[in-house]
Amino acid sequence: MSKIKIRPLADRVLVEPSSAEEKTAGGIIIPDTAKEKPQQGTVVAVGPGTADDKITVKVGDIVLYGKYAGTEIGHEGKNYLIMRESDIFAII
Repeated sequence: MSKIKIRPLADRVLVEPSSAEEKTAGGIIIPDTAKEKPQQGTVVAVGPGTADDKITVKVGDIVLYGKYAGTEIGHEGKNYLIMRESDIFAII
């Protein structure tokens, strides 16, 4: 994993989404227009937290988040989501 230059502020977390499924269990290839947005990703950067909201996830954690959580951003050819830690449902 490369060193990312984005530093989230406060209780924000930067997540690299997992890639969407390319095939079904039966082997049918899913076109880009029909792929589900992934709801799982890897934490690549975390903010320092706030006095009221301490950060509990850490870089490298694989997390589950809501379908519409976060804001999509592109950086150095990769796509990321930046979201509040409270948008994360679980660490897996």
